[in-house]
Amino acid sequence: MDDRIVQFIRALRATGIRVSVAESTDALRAVEQVGVMDRETFKAALRTALVKEARAIPIFEELFPLFFGLGEPPMMPAMSGLSPQDQRRLQAALQALAQQFGPQRMALMRRLLEGRPLTREELEAIARHAGSRRVQEWMDRTALARWMQRSVGLDDRLEEMIRALLQMLAEAGMDAKTLQQLEEQIRANRAALARQIQQAAGMATLERLAERPPEPSEAELMERPFHALTPADLQRMRQMVARLAARLRTRAALRLKRGDGRRLDTKTTLRVNLRHAGVPFDLRFRRRHLKPRLVVLCDLSTSVRHCSEFFLHLIYLLQDQISRTRSFVYIDDVAEITSIFAERRPDEAVRQVLLENPPGYYNTDLGNSLATFCQNYLDAIDRRTTVIVVGDGRNNYNDPRLDCFEAIRRRAKRILWLNPEPRPLWGTGDSDLPLYAPLCAAVHQVQNLAELAEAIDRLFERGGV
Repeated sequence: MDDRIVQFIRALRATGIRVSVAESTDALRAVEQVGVMDRETFKAALRTALVKEARAIPIFEELFPLFFGLGEPPMMPAMSGLSPQDQRRLQAALQALAQQFGPQRMALMRRLLEGRPLTREELEAIARHAGSRRVQEWMDRTALARWMQRSVGLDDRLEEMIRALLQMLAEAGMDAKTLQQLEEQIRANRAALARQIQQAAGMATLERLAERPPEPSEAELMERPFHALTPADLQRMRQMVARLAARLRTRAALRLKRGDGRRLDTKTTLRVNLRHAGVPFDLRFRRRHLKPRLVVLCDLSTSVRHCSEFFLHLIYLLQDQISRTRSFVYIDDVAEITSIFAERRPDEAVRQVLLENPPGYYNTDLGNSLATFCQNYLDAIDRRTTVIVVGDGRNNYNDPRLDCFEAIRRRAKRILWLNPEPRPLWGTGDSDLPLYAPLCAAVHQVQNLAELAEAIDRLFERGGV
């Protein structure tokens, strides 16, 4: 039983549930205390030791019967109580249906009548035939089970065959009570077979997930390029972005607080120390009131869509940290999203922005976006404003409108550019970044979360905003 519990714990980990070594030890000790005779008590002991998050409960409930049985009655023969005459009627009806429904469904019907479950070897062969190698995530088990059931013949055609069989038996003279009992047992065996296939699909999925290489550490994910992230990586990265944002928020608050410290007031100090022959015994300070402002322009075009979600999450951080922040997105034109970020939680806000700005191909027009910004939103910038442009600087050979970018630079305190492309690609093809870069205070490469975090972190250094 200990080996089975260890396998169960490995399965939980394969689906993304975090189970520590200490929790595994607690589970084994709990089972030693409660035993395995009472199924519900045994299940409760494992759940108490291994589950610590609400999202893990449904996965635990689904995996438990895969390793410790369904706790339901097995398939039973449907024709064991039939009289010899009814058995002859049944055989005659099956022969009559053979030509109409074919040998595969006839074999399945006989399996249901005999109450004979699929063997382990048969289930493994069905899983391979259904494409278990295509399984990539735990959620794929449902599709695999559906493919396996269809491969076996558990579909609408089988239901049609059951109805035809019952009708022929009724016409042959089988009494209603016997007919009802036969139908109930056939359908019970069909449901049991479907559950067996679902269980096998779950086990095949777990085996497939167990074959995958170990998940990368958070440090490795931080260094992995955005375009190389798998769906599983993206799910983990969303959680990492939330923690990263909280850490940067705290760090930014401390730095801004320090930036609001006192500065020596030389004139006042000299004046009040004239009575000491100019020796500065009494120092006078003045407080510098920092009221930083940010304007963020984020590219949502197809070429950077793979990392837009992470950019938007950290833009949300900036707007949350610095009250005087206005946020914009662009593809072929610019749109303000400040109100969306102010009214919604991070995940909801990012989802709405991406939904309202669907990507397209060959339609990026940064020049037009800059022209619209200068026409409608230039008053958002003054000498205290740091402008952050997020994008690859590709413009589909449209007019880059350097005059508009220059107008923004003249009004702003400075412009920073965050580019998700590797440096060797800057200026290749339709990239206008070399034209914009001389007008920027800094251009940062942000190919992964580590580089993005570093770029945002530098923003809050003393004097940064």
